[in-house]
Amino acid sequence: MTASREKKIAYGMLVGPSVLIYASIIIFPIVFSLVAGFTEWSGLGVPEFVGLKNYTRMLSDPVFRLGLRNNLLIVAISVFGQIPFGFALAYIIYRRMVRGHDFFETMIFLPITISAIVVAKLWNQIFSPAGLFTQLMRIIRDDPRFVLSVFEDRTFAIVPILFVILWMYTGIYMVIFLANLQRIDPGVIEAAVIDGAREHQILFRVVLPQMVNIVFTTAVFAIAGSLKSFDLIFAMTGGGPAHYTEVIAIYMYLNTFKYYNYGFGSAVSMMIVFLSLGLITAVQSVFRRLEARYV
Repeated sequence: MTASREKKIAYGMLVGPSVLIYASIIIFPIVFSLVAGFTEWSGLGVPEFVGLKNYTRMLSDPVFRLGLRNNLLIVAISVFGQIPFGFALAYIIYRRMVRGHDFFETMIFLPITISAIVVAKLWNQIFSPAGLFTQLMRIIRDDPRFVLSVFEDRTFAIVPILFVILWMYTGIYMVIFLANLQRIDPGVIEAAVIDGAREHQILFRVVLPQMVNIVFTTAVFAIAGSLKSFDLIFAMTGGGPAHYTEVIAIYMYLNTFKYYNYGFGSAVSMMIVFLSLGLITAVQSVFRRLEARYV
């Protein structure tokens, strides 16, 4: 047996189990959902092929469109909220612009260590008629009968959830950026300071060009995580009232496991995959231009 063949066998033995596990828990479910999305199936019996019926029904459903809008708002607050805030906080801590930076770093990161269910229950209590937010608003507005009614508004019911998502997940991006900021050679920043560079010049001409790839990676994480948002929203509102805070993942869950329409639920799950791929591809094209310009 030649050395080349021995290497191939060794690689196969090392990589093979991982590939099989990945295929069984990732690739197979995606392929199965793709096929099942073209069928009408209750989970029992033989699936009936219906072509694009599930997709046309989905796109014409106002509940799905509302869920899609909510998901895109979550994507927006994640990409344009969590990532910039996370970077800003990381930069402030990295440049020692505040005292007790270790304390602030811990406090900002703390929410992500708490279960999403616990976070949902906590904020439900804060927004409740007897909660802290309501009591503060009653004092500020001098209205003892004030009750938070935003959840009854079709347009703005998702806003409190967006705030909670921003509060909960900004810390993880702060830690990612802080870890990569600490990899920058301190001598480069010291040289810029000696040359008379101001803080904004250091930020935009020294630091940010080295963060392009990290920003792209965090944007991919934010998009993928936003489109599969489920636990926090389900525990907080269950998608209600009247589907006002529903997202695509909850829409898929209800149709699949409550109404036992596995074919339709599979089509919805594939829509999440298609949206993820489309948005990530768009972000990738933008960052390729930024990388060509700055890196």
